[in-house]
Amino acid sequence: MAELLTESARREGLPPLGDTGWGAVPERDAIRKIWKFKSFSEAWGFMSRAALAAEKLNHHPEWSNVYNVVDVTLTTHDCDGLSALDLDLARRMDALAGDATVVHNHSETVECLCKLEARGKLEARGKLESRGKIEAGKPG
Repeated sequence: MAELLTESARREGLPPLGDTGWGAVPERDAIRKIWKFKSFSEAWGFMSRAALAAEKLNHHPEWSNVYNVVDVTLTTHDCDGLSALDLDLARRMDALAGDATVVHNHSETVECLCKLEARGKLEARGKLESRGKIEAGKPG
């Protein structure tokens, strides 16, 4: 069974992870990071590589994926908090993420590319409609 990080291990291990975008999870002894990749394929590739690293450690993240966004929370369930396994997996995931964009403000809404692309198409359509280039409500 994994053991909770000592205070000295926290002081030593958490600040460097914070510098890379990992943040504390409110009301939990856990850390979280959100990456935005260039595409779904890049996000999925990262998750596949991270899954292999997690299997080697026998330590598995709480994560979700929406198109190009991967949201990861790390905590060790058998000790109900952060352990050395979390720090190790966080560092491995950072190395695997490549040049993905890190979302530092976890309170902001993170939108995936598909929503941004759809919004862009709607905005472009609205501009065309307002210029009379296409008729409102008709396929354009």
